[in-house]
Amino acid sequence: MGARAADPRLSGIIKLAILAVGGQGGGVLTGWIEDLARANGYAAQATSVAGVAQRTGATVYYIEMAPHQEGEPYPIFSLMPAAGDVDIMITAEMMEAGRSIIRGFVTPDRTTLITSTHRALAVSEKMVPGDGIASSEEVMAAAEVAARRVIAADFDALAIRNGSVISASLFGALAGSGALPFAREAFEAAIRGGGKGVEGSLRAFGAAYEVAANPVVEKPAAPVAAPLPKVQGPARLVAEWERLAARVAALPGPVAEMALPGLRKVVEFQDLRYGTEYLDRLAQVMARDQAAKGWVLSREAAKYIANAMAYDDIIRVADLKTRARRFDRIRKEMRVKDGTLLHLTEFFHPRAEEIAGMLPARLGARVEADPKWRTRLDRWFNKGRRLRTDTLPAFVMLHVLGGMKFWRRRTLRHAQEQAHLERWLQAALAELGRNYDLAVEVIRCRRLIKGYSDTHARGLSKFDRVMAATARIAARDDAADWCRRLREAALKDEEGKALEGAIKTIESFA
Repeated sequence: MGARAADPRLSGIIKLAILAVGGQGGGVLTGWIEDLARANGYAAQATSVAGVAQRTGATVYYIEMAPHQEGEPYPIFSLMPAAGDVDIMITAEMMEAGRSIIRGFVTPDRTTLITSTHRALAVSEKMVPGDGIASSEEVMAAAEVAARRVIAADFDALAIRNGSVISASLFGALAGSGALPFAREAFEAAIRGGGKGVEGSLRAFGAAYEVAANPVVEKPAAPVAAPLPKVQGPARLVAEWERLAARVAALPGPVAEMALPGLRKVVEFQDLRYGTEYLDRLAQVMARDQAAKGWVLSREAAKYIANAMAYDDIIRVADLKTRARRFDRIRKEMRVKDGTLLHLTEFFHPRAEEIAGMLPARLGARVEADPKWRTRLDRWFNKGRRLRTDTLPAFVMLHVLGGMKFWRRRTLRHAQEQAHLERWLQAALAELGRNYDLAVEVIRCRRLIKGYSDTHARGLSKFDRVMAATARIAARDDAADWCRRLREAALKDEEGKALEGAIKTIESFA
């Protein structure tokens, strides 16, 4: 948004608040602002109140400053911001901007809001079984109404590109906004006075300064699909893959679009023969589907059959944790420099079911059914184990486990997953004769089952409850809609309270 006329009240006490998440340098940013004010003839006071454990703690920093001549009485400042009484609001993440608006710190008559548009997901957002991510667009729309002026950009990405952290780019945005009566050189002097990471901080500061001083409305770029990796390997296996890929290419367009990544997923999970089984199962669905319906059932089946076949067992978890690209991603996210040691600890809580699931199917079934053996397995393995995968013994152990794909087909877990997959598919196909839309919704219910250990068990329990409730109203014309409502309710919260309410509604009329 364009700048508005300066607020005359800024000639007196200037009140500035910062909402930052742990690790974003909110304390450093506060220190720079405080040093800046004092170096330019202002009296200043900074306070902070740490938040609770949401994304390592969201802290409120508050700074008040006012012109001060030597010999004059020192002003008495407030310790915390008050609703409707903040001149400049800086938030280091989009949802923190939303919280500042909700708390009344941002007002249209006086507040300049400077915010980064990137997201650092809160624990509450991550805990939702479905999509619990709050809408950044809604927060931005509220900011345009609530603030006197808004300066918004991805200051986190900008800082990373310049080899620094978001505190430096937010400081640059503050300088570029012109909301404080200090020259750019005074801001840069405050950074130099800190003495640490000066060059990187100055680069990020300068880049953010230009963004804030010369705002440009950016049009969102059209999404570009990433190119699929080229298949490499022995000629015999490449030829077999090409044969499977040709089967996918012969499918109707909407189905093929989903089936190719599904095929890649199951082949990576197990082997090419498993990929053949995937396409055979998909062919069974297509044989019952209708082109007149746009192949919706087959397209959904292509996605969820692949997810069901590539389940998370101990072998898969160990494989994913020891892949080179995972270590590269962690080093990049933690900004580990060359020559710096990275210690990486994996947390494991295997239940008795996971251990029994690795045994041969018949033996595993007997062990799982025996309460004494289940107690022993829990006592031996479910201890919150910590494995340092930056050390050779732990890495080798997980690497060996991750390489046991040859054993997977013999295990109890594989037999259980295959049996559940068949029951689910048959339940969906059984509805085709009377309600195509319901069959599609039943296929989509597989979304409820995901993850590993306790997460998988909770998802499986919700799936069973949704399927049982759907069966009670399957003969109704609106059965598909009710199945969708049940699934969405199950995805709303981890405890299943919303699902319980939806089931009670059905029981009231079923």
